[in-house]
Amino acid sequence: MSLPPEKASELKQIIHQHLAKIDIHSKIREVLAESVQEELGSDQRALTEEDFVRALQRRGIVDEVMTGLRFSQEMPQTEAGVSSKPATHFADKDGISSKKTNVDPTRRHLYLQVLGGKAFLEHLQEPEPLPGQVCSTFTLYLHFRNQRFRSKPVPCSCEPDLQEGFLLEVHRGGLRDSSKMLDATTLLSISDPVQMVLIRTDTSGETTLVSSYFLDWRSVLSAPNGKTSIAVELLGVGSESKVPAGVLNVKLELYPPLAERLSPDVVSTQQSLERKKTAEKERLFLVYAKQWWREFLEIRPSHHTKLVKIFAQDENGVNRPVCSYVHVLRAGRLLESPRQAARFVSLLPLEKAPVVGGGVRQEQWCTLLAFLCRNKGDCEDHATLLCSLLLGFGLDAYVCVGTMGKGVPHAWVMTCGTDGSVTFWESLTAHRYLHQPINPDDPPLASQPKPSYPYRTVGCVFNHRTFLANCQPSDAVELCIFDFQDQSRWKAMSEEALRAVCAPGSTTSLPPLPPLCGPSLDPAAASNHLELEMRYLVSEHRKDLSMSTTWDDHLSYLLSAALAAYEQERCTGVSCGNEEFQDAVRRAVPDGHTFKGFPIHFTHRNARRVFATSLRSPFCEEIVCCRGDHVRLAVRARVFAYPESACAVWIMFACKYRSVL
Repeated sequence: MSLPPEKASELKQIIHQHLAKIDIHSKIREVLAESVQEELGSDQRALTEEDFVRALQRRGIVDEVMTGLRFSQEMPQTEAGVSSKPATHFADKDGISSKKTNVDPTRRHLYLQVLGGKAFLEHLQEPEPLPGQVCSTFTLYLHFRNQRFRSKPVPCSCEPDLQEGFLLEVHRGGLRDSSKMLDATTLLSISDPVQMVLIRTDTSGETTLVSSYFLDWRSVLSAPNGKTSIAVELLGVGSESKVPAGVLNVKLELYPPLAERLSPDVVSTQQSLERKKTAEKERLFLVYAKQWWREFLEIRPSHHTKLVKIFAQDENGVNRPVCSYVHVLRAGRLLESPRQAARFVSLLPLEKAPVVGGGVRQEQWCTLLAFLCRNKGDCEDHATLLCSLLLGFGLDAYVCVGTMGKGVPHAWVMTCGTDGSVTFWESLTAHRYLHQPINPDDPPLASQPKPSYPYRTVGCVFNHRTFLANCQPSDAVELCIFDFQDQSRWKAMSEEALRAVCAPGSTTSLPPLPPLCGPSLDPAAASNHLELEMRYLVSEHRKDLSMSTTWDDHLSYLLSAALAAYEQERCTGVSCGNEEFQDAVRRAVPDGHTFKGFPIHFTHRNARRVFATSLRSPFCEEIVCCRGDHVRLAVRARVFAYPESACAVWIMFACKYRSVL
């Protein structure tokens, strides 16, 4: 295996520092002196290199050197039999938990071990699951410097058996510095935390966010031998953000170990300075925001009632500027277009923050990792994610905060075209609406555009660097002019003030931006499995009605074209036509026979829920319970996989039978 000159020199320096640390030279001199004395005292023969190596091995010095360097015993082989570059970390691509893999000796790594949990008192009464029994599970998700990991699910209990190891690569973001071994001082300057998200999945597949925690890992820099163990107290979320949810036992270890560890006082001083700097920035922004808000209220008395949201609480109950929830998020090759991004976001289910008891709606804007791991969230979570993706695709995108019918608060996304056009994107459905304002000064008989969008009022718009409040006499969307350069219509916050607390890396309190993970689902296998389940459920349902079932495999196959067209239309917003499908069906249905089909869409793969929901439609029930002459049934399932385990599921039930007069 050949190394570049700079890598070879770094590797030599690492080995030299390690050998000096264990004082290898004095040990070799001792062994050499003893070996010479023994050999000269016996037969006076000349010492060979093999004699010397055996003497070192007997004293365990060779093992001590190799163990200290912590090289992996197994290296991946290429087709030519030459060792390839070792893997540096495990990314959560296929849903399998990470393992301790080969370590690149020229890079610094943090090995984080979870050694079980305790004091999850909410699950104190849960019985021990029997082998093979379906039960609720805990899954731990991690994110650190653009790397994502997840554990294997374990049964929920008071002391969950979370036993996992995660190998995190620690390096600077720039390409120039990414290959250099980081020393203790440089590591201390990396303030990125390890975000840990604990998810509970019940027996029906529903997920619940248990806790979201930010771990400052830098205490390991002052630990003896580069190892430390800590007890991480996880707190609840939302209204329970001050209540302990449980404790995780965590062990941290640096690879390779530092030549010289830092003093605990140095580490604590650095952390304290960062907290003070962040607190001062946040204090100054709060002072500015209060003054800005007073000026906004002085413009017009009616501004008191407008939905101008400057701060929002995350799942941990922390108030953060709303602009910090939006980022420029690029999906790589996982998403191909802005409309496909809108389709992906719409497939994540809507779920409002749970609240104990009645009263006012509990508002909770989740951090991006918590939203993606839970795989569902409120309209604000969907809107900020879609806005981030559209910004990544180069669009001028903003999140709008306002109301829908009956004054219900809502958030959606808008984009401004270079031609002045304004388009609304509904993040929950992926529908797009072109905004055409109504001029209230037009004559009564003048034709006015009829709004197709469901939005009634808009109070403010924002993205990652802009915040604008609506100053127009009416906040009705249909009357609104989205000319953000007109200060008489929109009052803007200082971009410099926003940048001080919302730009990436501006404060240590900002959660890092995780990357999207690719689909973990095999669409073909999932489609086949779901279709077999649907066939079984249809046959059993007809058997209960004392009817036999005969399947037409050819007709079932023909339904694929229609389902693919439906999904393509949802992604692009353009109907691609079904002429070929209609022609194929006409050929497959003989003269004198009748064809009926019923397509339906879902965002989950639970076959029994799919079947029960489908039967609520009288059209589907008419097909499934069809009686007649030469009845042939068909069903086709298509699962379309998207990032973050999101999926679009299309089912089509069909039948053909001979018409009887």
